[in-house]
Amino acid sequence: MATPLTADRFVAALRAEGVTVVEHPGWRTHNRNGHGAWGPVTGVIIHHTVSAGTANTVEMCFDGYEGLPGPLCHGVIAKDGTVHLVGNGRANHAGGGDPAVLRAVVSETYGDRPPAPREHQGSSGAVDGNSRFYGFECVNLGNGTDPWPPAQLDAIERVSAALCRAHGWGARSVIGHKEWSDWKDDPRGFAMPTMRDRVQARLNKAPAKPAPDAGKPAVPRLQPFPGTSFFRRETSSPVITAMGRRLVAEGCSAYTVGPGPRWGEADRLSYAKWQHKLGFRGSDADGIPGAASWNALKVPYTK
Repeated sequence: MATPLTADRFVAALRAEGVTVVEHPGWRTHNRNGHGAWGPVTGVIIHHTVSAGTANTVEMCFDGYEGLPGPLCHGVIAKDGTVHLVGNGRANHAGGGDPAVLRAVVSETYGDRPPAPREHQGSSGAVDGNSRFYGFECVNLGNGTDPWPPAQLDAIERVSAALCRAHGWGARSVIGHKEWSDWKDDPRGFAMPTMRDRVQARLNKAPAKPAPDAGKPAVPRLQPFPGTSFFRRETSSPVITAMGRRLVAEGCSAYTVGPGPRWGEADRLSYAKWQHKLGFRGSDADGIPGAASWNALKVPYTK
């Protein structure tokens, strides 16, 4: 058992293991700490999302849904291997589980698999997993046939090894949700014993030395604010497409198709959602970009 990592140490551990990390706004203080304990931590639980698409999955895991508030994990592992951080602290991901499994994970004394779970959320003997485990949701339909790309499996291996290395755990501290609760079947499509073998093989090697400044996220080249007059019906530019894609990624889409290069009503309505998300109201949230909201959106540079 261990004290949970701070946000800075958490990110540093992932990047030192070669993980590509995206820090989503607010993740460092986004948690359910007011609704139960956070720590001591004992391991990592891997989940699948039963969803497709990165942007909407990250939004769901950050916000949660009716009856289950977010964050729903600490990080979302996309199919391209990128890890999107959405929570720091207690998260609604593990729920109730089997105390025998918890003991086996803490002692790391089990063989190929921990003992079969016989408890679940709400059962009389269940223990609180949200206080004890880091959780990672992996984008996958969970039907057993949706593929697990090598980059995604590599990221699962790396994030698991990163946290095990940071806390001095072995690979038996990494389990699937189905190994924690008898109600769950995730993750489906790959074997947790095989993943633990991969994690242990990585732990048996010295971590790669990060390149200079590798602990810092790369600073992308951003599109400067083109001015309010740029956003009119006649404008057709790849800048509009890049803006629209960022709005979709931020969960502020009013698009039925697209986004595309020509400025239109869907762009304005989407941008108004973004302005509201930033806290603008009234005429300041009319959907016409201003310098402050544009700079906060971080539209990538395009020629």
